[in-house]
Amino acid sequence: MSGRVSRRQFIAAAAGAGIAVKIGFLGRPASAAPVANSPGRSPNWIGPDGRPRFRMDAVAKVTGDKTFTRDFRARDITGWPQQQSHAFLIRGTRADAPFDGLDLSVLGEDLKPDRLIAGEDLVRDGLAPPETTAPGFYGDMFLVPKGRIPRLLGQPVALLIYNDFARFDAAKRLVRFAEGVVRWGATGGYDTPPHYGASRFVRIGGAASDETDIYPPLEGTTIYGSFDGDQVVWPKPDQSGDAAARAMWAAGEIEREITATGDDALVLKRSYFSQSIDASAMEADNGNAWFEPGSSTLHALIATQSPYEVATSTLEMLSKSRFAVKALYLSIGYTVGYGTKDHSIFPYYAILAGLYGDGRPVRLANDRFEQFQMGLKRHAFWMENTLVVDRSTHAFRIMKGNYRTDAGGRRNFSPDVGNVGASAAQSIYYLPKSDFSVEVRASRAVDAGSTRGYGTLQTMAATEMMVDEAAELLGIDPIELRLKNAFKTGMKNSQGAIAGEALRTEEVLKRARAHPLWRDRDANKAAFDTANPGTRYGIGFAQVQKDYGTGAEAAVTTLSFDPSGRLTMRQNGNDIGTGLTTSQAVMVADIIGRVPHDYAFGIVDWPEMPLVSTEEPYTTPQDREGALARNPRWTPSFISPMSASNSAYFVGHATRMAARALLRLSLWPAALALWSSGPGRRQAGTLAIDMADVRIVDGKLMAGGMQPLALEQLAAAAHRLGLVTGVSVHVFNRWQWAEAVFDVPNVGAVRLPVDALSVCYGQSAPAGLKALMTSGGFHFLDRRQVFYPPVRRQKAAGTCYTGMATIAEVAVDTASGDVKLLSHYSILECGTQIVPELVSGQLQGGLAMGVGHALLEELPLYEDGPGDGTWNWNRYRLPHARDVAVWTQTSEVLAPLSDIDPPKGMAEVVMIAIVPAIVNAVNHAIGKRFYQTPITPEKILEALP
Repeated sequence: MSGRVSRRQFIAAAAGAGIAVKIGFLGRPASAAPVANSPGRSPNWIGPDGRPRFRMDAVAKVTGDKTFTRDFRARDITGWPQQQSHAFLIRGTRADAPFDGLDLSVLGEDLKPDRLIAGEDLVRDGLAPPETTAPGFYGDMFLVPKGRIPRLLGQPVALLIYNDFARFDAAKRLVRFAEGVVRWGATGGYDTPPHYGASRFVRIGGAASDETDIYPPLEGTTIYGSFDGDQVVWPKPDQSGDAAARAMWAAGEIEREITATGDDALVLKRSYFSQSIDASAMEADNGNAWFEPGSSTLHALIATQSPYEVATSTLEMLSKSRFAVKALYLSIGYTVGYGTKDHSIFPYYAILAGLYGDGRPVRLANDRFEQFQMGLKRHAFWMENTLVVDRSTHAFRIMKGNYRTDAGGRRNFSPDVGNVGASAAQSIYYLPKSDFSVEVRASRAVDAGSTRGYGTLQTMAATEMMVDEAAELLGIDPIELRLKNAFKTGMKNSQGAIAGEALRTEEVLKRARAHPLWRDRDANKAAFDTANPGTRYGIGFAQVQKDYGTGAEAAVTTLSFDPSGRLTMRQNGNDIGTGLTTSQAVMVADIIGRVPHDYAFGIVDWPEMPLVSTEEPYTTPQDREGALARNPRWTPSFISPMSASNSAYFVGHATRMAARALLRLSLWPAALALWSSGPGRRQAGTLAIDMADVRIVDGKLMAGGMQPLALEQLAAAAHRLGLVTGVSVHVFNRWQWAEAVFDVPNVGAVRLPVDALSVCYGQSAPAGLKALMTSGGFHFLDRRQVFYPPVRRQKAAGTCYTGMATIAEVAVDTASGDVKLLSHYSILECGTQIVPELVSGQLQGGLAMGVGHALLEELPLYEDGPGDGTWNWNRYRLPHARDVAVWTQTSEVLAPLSDIDPPKGMAEVVMIAIVPAIVNAVNHAIGKRFYQTPITPEKILEALP
C-alpha cells in the first residue's frame, strides 16, 4: 500500500481538524427546493404506464430554467450575497522562455483589476495543485511564477478579479489578443515534466483458446517501463525471472515468431495516427466560489463530473495553505463534459478565485476561446501495428501494437488512458498471441484527459482499418474474416481475463453481413459511379467492443417513504447529459411500481453510510484487505466519479439493489400483513406464495392471485407496523459484485449483493429500534459477513463489454475531395434498455462525434494549436446535421437474451465504430487507404491520381 492518505481518510482528518464538509444541490432562492440535477420536475414527465414521456428535466431545460451550473450567479443561490465579482485568467502562449511579468498598461487606470493574484502569491500562501489522485496529477503550479518557464502552452500566469461585470468584461476583451501583456525572458529550452509512464500487456495462449496460457498475464502484473530520455527501457527478459522478466521473455518470443514467419502467413505492418481533438461540450468549464468572512466557510458551485474528488482534493489543497477554512460547502448542478469535466484542474482555479475574493463571491468561467486554450483534449496517438494471419485458415496468429501518446504538460489520467487504449486494441478478436505496449509522453501541449473513448477510439479504429486491409490482401470478405476470428464467450482477452457476460459478436456480424447496404455494395457502387461521373461510391464496415466501468466501481443509493407513500431517493450519480436522473428513477419504478416523488443526485455527503476506505481497490495486498474487511464499516472504495459509461450498470446497481431491498425488507412484509388481515384474509403461514411470485402491474404489488396493493397502502401498513421504511445501500464491484450478510430486525439474516446496508423504521417502531437510527436518521447494520471479489492486480483487465457495429455509405467528390456521408446503419448490443429513447439519443450523438473525428476535427499540438488562445469554432469545424446523414441514419439495438439481463454502459462505444467504417468506406470508394485521421479534402486530392 502507498503511504498516501486516502480521500476518505482525508475527509475524516479534515473534520477532526475542524473543517466540516457538505456537498449537495443548489436551492431555489425562495424555497430552497432542489434544483441541480433535480429541477422543477414536469408533473407529466412519467406516463400512466410508468414509462417516461420525456426526460424529467426536459421542460426545465427547454424553457430556460436554471439547471446547469453555468446558469447561476451568487444572487441565485440561497444564502449567498447579492453582489458578484468576476475573474479571468491571463495565460501564457509560450513554453520556451521564462515568464517575466505582466504589462497591463493596455487597461489604463479605469480597468485595473481590483485584485491581481500572481504565482508568487500562491507560493507565499502555500497553495499548490492537490495530489490526492496521484503525485503530479495536476502538475506542480497553478500560476507560473516570475522566472519560471511554463510547463505547457496556455498555462495561466495571473488571476484578475473585478468587483463589477462591466469593467471585467471590458478588461478581458482588451487583454485577450493584446501583444506584450505577458513579458518573456530570453528564449531557452522547454521545461516539460518527465514522461508519465510506459506499460505493456503480453500474452501467449495455449494451443486452443480454452487451454492454459503459456504466458498468462494475470499471473503477473502489467509490465512497466522507465525512460532514458525519450527511450523506453523495459525490464530485461528472463524466462525464469520475476513476472516482468517473464513477460519480456514472452514479448521476445512473439517478436522472434513474427520475424521467422514464412509464406504461409500474411504479415501486415502499418503505422496509424489519431489526432488531438476538443470534445466541445456546450457548457464550458466554470465555477463560482465564496469565502465567507467571519465564518471562514468556503462555498463553491462547480461544474464537475467528479464532485467527490473536488471536495477531497480541495481539502488537501487547503490543508497546506495559510487559509483557515473551517467548513467547505460544495454545490453542483447539471453539467456535460464528455469526460473533460472528470478530474479537470479548472475547479481548483475557481476555488482560488474565491479565496482571494475579499469576502465576495467570485465567478470564473471560460468563454469558448479560453475553453479551447485550457480544456482537456483527446489524446493524439501514434500506432505501429503488426498483424500475422494464417493464409489457409485466415486465423489471426499474432497481433503486436506499439503505441505512443502525447499527454501534454500535466499528467492527469494519461497513463490510464494509455493502458486502456493498449489493452483494448484487440477489439472484437481473439488473439492467441499479443503484445501491446504504450508510452505516455509529456510535452508542452495542452493537457489531455479522460475524453470520451479513453484511448480506445484511437487503438480500436486502427485495428479495424488493419483488419479491413488484411481481408483485401487475402481476398476474403471483410466480415467473413472478422467472423473467423471473433472473440467469443469464454475466451481470454489480451490480459488473460474472461468476459463476465455472454458476447454476441458473431450475431452482430451476421446481421451486418445480411444488411442490404453491405450485401449489395458492389452492385450499388457500379450503378452509382456510372450515374454520378466525378463522384465515387463506397461502403465501409467496422465493429468494436468496449469495456465499461473502471474495474472497481462503488455507488450509494437511499430510498425511503413516508406513511402516505411519498417516495424519496438520494443517489451519488450526477447527470452529465446521459439522462441518468430519468433512467435511475425508472429503475425504481420497474421494481416497486413508482418513480420517486422527491430526489437528489450527485450526493457525496452520506451520513447514513459511515464507511471508511483506503481507496486502493487494485493494489491492496489480499491479506491486508482481508484484515481491513473485518471492520464492518470498511469498503475498498466509497464513490466513483461519473466516467467510463458506468451509470446504467454500476451506479444503477445501487439503485436496483436499494429498490429490491425496500421490496424485500418492507413492502413484502407489509403486503403479507395486509393479506393476512384484510377482507378474505388468510393466515400468513397459509399463504402459498413467496417473493418470487411478486409482480408489479399498473403500479400495484401482486402475488399469487391476492388483492393488488398500491404503494400508499403498503407504506401506511409499514409505518403502522414499525417495519423498515427506508434503506440505504453501498455497492462495490471489482469485476464482480461484493455481497454481505446482515441481521435485519424483524426480518432476520439477509444476504444481499451489497457491502453495506442502513435501514430506518416506521413511525410505530419500538423506541429501542428508533434509538439505533443514529446515522443520518438510519440504523447502520454492521454486516455479519462480507464477500469481496479477490484483489487482482491487473487493473486494465476489463470484463464487461458492449458491442457496436456500423456500416457507412459515402460518396467522394473527386474534384473537391469532399467526403459526403450518405447514410449509416448501426447495430448496438447493450443488454436491457432502461429508457430506449435515451439509448437512441446517446447512439445518435456518439455517431456524430465519431463523424467529426473521422472527417473534420483536428487540433495542432504545439505552438499553432489551441494553447495560443486563438482557437474557436470559427477555426474548429464541428459536424453539422448535413455531415452526419441525420435523416438517413438507421440503427437497431439487439433485444436482451432474457428479461433479467442487466443494462450495459454504452455512451462511449457508440462513437467508435463509425470512425474506421468511414475510413474503410473511402477506400472502397477511391481505392486508396488512409492511415491518419481526419481524412480531409486535401488528403483525398493528394491521394487521387
